[in-house]
Amino acid sequence: MKEPSRQLLWERRSQTPLLVLAVAFAVAYAVPIVAPDASARVHGACTYVEWVVWGAFAVDYLVRLALSADRRRFVRTHWLDLAAVILPLVQPLRLLRLVATLMLVGRRARMAPQIQLTTYVAGAVVGLLMFGSLAVLSVERDAPEGNIKNLGDAVWWSFTTMTTVGYGDHSPTTGLGRVLAVGLMLSGIALLGVVTANIAAWFISRFERDDQAERLQLAAILELRAEVRALRGEVARLGGAAETATAPAATADPPIAAPGELAAQHGATSPTP
Repeated sequence: MKEPSRQLLWERRSQTPLLVLAVAFAVAYAVPIVAPDASARVHGACTYVEWVVWGAFAVDYLVRLALSADRRRFVRTHWLDLAAVILPLVQPLRLLRLVATLMLVGRRARMAPQIQLTTYVAGAVVGLLMFGSLAVLSVERDAPEGNIKNLGDAVWWSFTTMTTVGYGDHSPTTGLGRVLAVGLMLSGIALLGVVTANIAAWFISRFERDDQAERLQLAAILELRAEVRALRGEVARLGGAAETATAPAATADPPIAAPGELAAQHGATSPTP
């Protein structure tokens, strides 16, 4: 059995710690938005946690790059990870760190074989709803013409946007808020497509299994019919052979005597004068 590579071993061992750090990032990102009146010390601690989590994901990317057998191919196939690592350095905004962390967590979750598609979709829906609500609230709360002023409005807006319903009672008014709205709409459409495709694939696989079972049953029935025919032929052959062996032998005709023999027999039986 082929042993896993060092890169794969690192990914397996670091998966759980990175998910824990992602949860810590979610809490650190949510606290200043949900509680804007918190002390400056709390806000500073949350910002520190966010950067620590981003740094952990950046170190994880560098380690996986160093352990990769083909580094150029690794960079080509993991360009989203690289963009997520570089993006906060270009413009260190909290929203960019949010996007970077979501991208990296999503990539690592997809690489985990034990995570099923349904669990991933459900987690993606919950994560997008939560982070989308927090992000739009942080952007729209202080906007002069904004109508998303509390967490309830933000959650309702995120839910209607992801489901592409769009009642219009709450909508972003800033440029960054509208960018978030576009991202949520596209994410909602993509997740809906994944769910629909998953359900369709389940039905198709179920029909294929039923069809295969019916074909196996039909093949077994045909094989059984062939065996029955063969057994009937064998029984008929054995019955015919037994009748031939037990039939009585036919009476043979007496041999025809030659003329000389007939005369001698006649002379022997004729009376003397």
